[in-house]
Amino acid sequence: MGSLQWGGRFASAPDAALLTFGSSLEADLALAPYDVRCSRGHVAALESGGIIGASQARALREALDHVADEIADGSFATWARAGNFEDVHGAIDARVRDYAGKAGELLHAGRSRNDQVATTLLLFAREAAAEGARHAIDVAALCEDRASDALAQQTLLAATTHWQPAQPVLLAFWLDALAQGFARAAARLAGVARDAARFCPLGSAALAGSSLPLDRVAAARELGFDAPSRNALDAVGDRDVALDLLHAITRAVLAASRASEELVLWTTPAFAYVRLDDAASTGSSLMPQKRNPDPFELVRAHGAKLIGAYAGALASVNGIALSYHRDLQETKAQVLAGVVDGLAALDAFRRALAHVHFRGDVMTARAGEGYTVATDLADAVILAGSTAREAHRAVGERVLRAEEERRPLGAEDAAALGVPQAPVDPLGSVLGKKTAGSTHPDAVAASIAATRDALAVLSESLP
Repeated sequence: MGSLQWGGRFASAPDAALLTFGSSLEADLALAPYDVRCSRGHVAALESGGIIGASQARALREALDHVADEIADGSFATWARAGNFEDVHGAIDARVRDYAGKAGELLHAGRSRNDQVATTLLLFAREAAAEGARHAIDVAALCEDRASDALAQQTLLAATTHWQPAQPVLLAFWLDALAQGFARAAARLAGVARDAARFCPLGSAALAGSSLPLDRVAAARELGFDAPSRNALDAVGDRDVALDLLHAITRAVLAASRASEELVLWTTPAFAYVRLDDAASTGSSLMPQKRNPDPFELVRAHGAKLIGAYAGALASVNGIALSYHRDLQETKAQVLAGVVDGLAALDAFRRALAHVHFRGDVMTARAGEGYTVATDLADAVILAGSTAREAHRAVGERVLRAEEERRPLGAEDAAALGVPQAPVDPLGSVLGKKTAGSTHPDAVAASIAATRDALAVLSESLP
């Protein structure tokens, strides 16, 4: 039982299989650097509270420096696995004792793994949320850069609803729309990073606080929190920030997944809107001609995977009472795995998107297919004095006739409807838009500029 942080009241060792079943070491290793930081905060609380002296605090900090180096070079993970530790927190405590000797036995004074885990998870969440926000900002900025290029070229696109041709828009409008989703994702993640720095659970001990005079303010300050948490019973079992982090990461990947669905279709010969560089394509082991957009397909799959992780994390806290319960070990594992997976998916999407080449000539040539200017004719009929229902019916009849005659809508249709000046071409449709937020070039340019400003402010706010 030497590797355990408990056991004095037990007469025999636990069942080895059950101990293995309860171990979280592998999942916890991702938290090792944050646990070292958490321990530094506890040293500050112990020293400032007069529980340990300056020499003991120095010995503990030097030992933690050694452990941090081992974590960075990978040797700590090997050592911890060989020691069959229950979790990374116990492994780090044992390694500190190896380096600090008697002083190392004071590191856990007044501290429980309950407040230690809660604090360590918040430190992880703060950095992971900021990293995720930067990924989302990078994607949004890339979209706006591509949107500016497409705007200059006035590339047109037949936008769809229900995957049916709907109305002509600028490709820049589509790219700017994509940027909006990632800007929102970045804002959510930045909010999680801020929340993760508000209240420090360290010093809450198991659930009731400590009888030792720990300086919780010193610990919070050392770790970059605004203040100590207000209620120990709540703090040790609170996983709201961790769940918010996984939710925000999931939402960001879902934005990438939705875009991936469109891009996968656009690479097909049926659309031929997109050409993907070799760097982001794969082939077939059987069919020599194949060019597959695998990164985007995998991003879609990762979106589904994260939905499962988030649902599992939520379910693991469902029904457990206040304070700490071992169920939360599974919450932690779901969050850690999901966040790492989500960050990888966002990075892959950003890399693959940089290898997308839009075939503007094909898009523009097909922007009017499917009678996409019909709504503009109906709007013109309304402005000429008809009701919306009358206009809808009259234009629908012209579309039916054009379909039967296998021709597009044209000037003769506009004339027959009594609106000869109405736009009957995709560019005229786009230039005819009058509302803010529309696909009109001026509205798109304004949105691109405003989004870039918002991204810059958001980027500066990240820790």
